[in-house]
Amino acid sequence: MRIESVLPQSHTTFRLISAVTILLACATLLSGQVRVGNGIYPASSIEQPEDVGLRMHTNYIIYAPTGSIIPAAQPAGETPASLGCVYNVVSNPLSGCPINGTTQVPTGGGGVIVIVDAYDYPSAAADLSTFSTTFGLPQANFSVKYASGTKPTNGCRSGWQGEESLDIEWAHAMAPNAQIVLMEASSASNSALYTAVQAANSYIAAHGGKGEVSMSWGGSETSSETSSDHYFTQAGVVYFASSGDSPGVIYPSSSVNVVSAGGTQVNRSGGSYTNQTAWSSGGGGASRYEPRPSFQNAIQSIVGSKRGTPDLSFDSSGGSPVAVYNSNCYGGWLQVYGTSVASPSLAGIINDAGGFKTSSNAENTLIYSNLGFSSYFTDITSGSCGTHSAVAGWDFCTGVGVDNGLVGK
Repeated sequence: MRIESVLPQSHTTFRLISAVTILLACATLLSGQVRVGNGIYPASSIEQPEDVGLRMHTNYIIYAPTGSIIPAAQPAGETPASLGCVYNVVSNPLSGCPINGTTQVPTGGGGVIVIVDAYDYPSAAADLSTFSTTFGLPQANFSVKYASGTKPTNGCRSGWQGEESLDIEWAHAMAPNAQIVLMEASSASNSALYTAVQAANSYIAAHGGKGEVSMSWGGSETSSETSSDHYFTQAGVVYFASSGDSPGVIYPSSSVNVVSAGGTQVNRSGGSYTNQTAWSSGGGGASRYEPRPSFQNAIQSIVGSKRGTPDLSFDSSGGSPVAVYNSNCYGGWLQVYGTSVASPSLAGIINDAGGFKTSSNAENTLIYSNLGFSSYFTDITSGSCGTHSAVAGWDFCTGVGVDNGLVGK
């Protein structure tokens, strides 16, 4: 959620005052959290004007239709089995993929998936274990690393701990046999997070040399962003970044060296899956600064000379939130949504597919070469995100569409 996107740009003080006025008018402001509609944005998911170019923000929202965050003793929302069924990454998808009654989960994965996030999550291993046991997943090959060499401060108060829960649990859900590493940055500053990406690169290089890095965070584009693209070029690594939870383009999703993860809504009737539409709050568009990469030459008529986002999408809507467990900060089960769901989940699916491309460019080249092949990707042709609409073929809301099985990616 980017405050600056709805504010005048002429004076910082005016922008800050306007931000407070607008938020108080349309949302409930509590301890840095903001309620909008049926969701609560943690402080970490709100980009302040002074953050631009210096600090990144998360891309998740806590589903809270009552207006308060009320952790539950039992999970609710979409599950690894229900979405594994929807995206056809289980061996025998159940007709209708109902949330209640669908129990078969993904079973593949290998190599390493590194989740890069900020601050510490003390109960990460225990919470991931609970998530796995609850949904019939194998216990994860999981570890926590400190990018700076020193344990960061607890990420509960800032909101980053909720991001970490979501990321490790849903990467494991889609690729249960992959090694999951939570790489904790010392803070949410750009420099600290890029240091953590470098640590992730080194870890993968030292542990088999193939895997994925998921970055569910981002920030408004800046004219200097291309100078950071080199962080996402480790050989044997495919990078994923969330496209954002408000219309427009954020970085590093806009980098030519990542797979940009967009959002959809999973629609159901009588509990059975029917279709997907573009998520109305999903990010996407043409970058202001990143040039069109070669893998997007086929959609030049849409994106022009700039890089378009997203590339591939996954469930991210408040109309179809996912189950997440966090004991340290929230004390139980939550329902969560946003494109922060998409990045680790797609990293897991691509890992599960087992191709292990040499780079994000190689992965995107394959994805775009299969644009329009319904046996590989399901095209999303309805819904909108800001001024853009989902249409037949590639679009600024959902990219090539959503996954359909493990072939062709």
